Amino acid sequence: MSSELPRAFGASVLAARFRTTPEDFFVEELPGFEPTGEGEHLLLTVQKRGMNTAFAAKRIAAWAGLQEMAIGYAGLKDRHAVTRQRFSVHLPRRNAPDIAALNADDLQVLESTWHNRKLPRGALAGNRFVLVLRDVRGDRAEIEQRLADIAAQGLPNWFGEQRFGRDGGNVAAALAMFGGRRLRRDQRSMLLSAARSELFNRVLTARITAGNWNQGMDGEVWMLDGSRSVFGPEPWNDTLAQRLAAFDIHPSGPLWGAGELRTTGECRELELAALADDTAHRLRGGLEQAELRQERRALRLRPQAMAWEWLADDVLSLGFALPPGSYATALLHELGEVVEADREAQAS
Repeated sequence: MSSELPRAFGASVLAARFRTTPEDFFVEELPGFEPTGEGEHLLLTVQKRGMNTAFAAKRIAAWAGLQEMAIGYAGLKDRHAVTRQRFSVHLPRRNAPDIAALNADDLQVLESTWHNRKLPRGALAGNRFVLVLRDVRGDRAEIEQRLADIAAQGLPNWFGEQRFGRDGGNVAAALAMFGGRRLRRDQRSMLLSAARSELFNRVLTARITAGNWNQGMDGEVWMLDGSRSVFGPEPWNDTLAQRLAAFDIHPSGPLWGAGELRTTGECRELELAALADDTAHRLRGGLEQAELRQERRALRLRPQAMAWEWLADDVLSLGFALPPGSYATALLHELGEVVEADREAQAS
């Protein structure tokens, strides 16, 4: 996460390193459904080390003697981590090869069962993380207070650096695409997402700067917790206040596209002001021409089951779960300057 982004709870309270080893970043998909136990799709729960999702899908396809399109997965997982996620393999005749032959030092099958459909993207309830921060520098009492504040109040729902590519180059590439550069369909989809994410983060920056990222504004559009459903604007009242305090609803920001911006009043003015410069205008125009529709994303998220433990005086373990589409780096950013070990090595 860029250190230039503001922090909702004030100045940094720590400096640390993470991803020193893959084991320092553990993420497990939380399943969004129970398998049927029958059907033509072998559902594998896999744990892998130092391997991204696309590479694992290729390996599973080769094991099954199938094209990659026969492999399904719900979400993309990082390479520099230990990750646990599901894959589906289309085997209509149940002629599955020996599952033991798929196991290796960097990939193990933990569970297998049958299901009646291919695993679609987004079919997960969220992700559970265990992160280990090393060489932690900072006052322990201040660090723990910041963690308690996050657990109680939630945190800004930033799009993480993964959306923007190495050194943030995806936004510049999106501008070039909107200017006429031709790209493959998968590249185009990635850059459209980066453009939308950039605009959303700009609005979230403006809301944090104004001190109302977790409050309602005049003309606010609300998002229901755990869904993509939105409602409003509507007049502020005690019911909305109670629902906001209970994390049943969240303020939202725009995922830009064609159509009318739904917010009104002060909220609309803030959003348009945050997206008024030349770069934002070009990104907005490109997204509109691509015929994406106006959507919304929650500005706030609340980590679930937050826990932390000091493994040593300068080693801190953090455990928490996040909803789909949210980034663990958003939580690390709120703590302070947390640097990935591989980036430190590249800079030295």
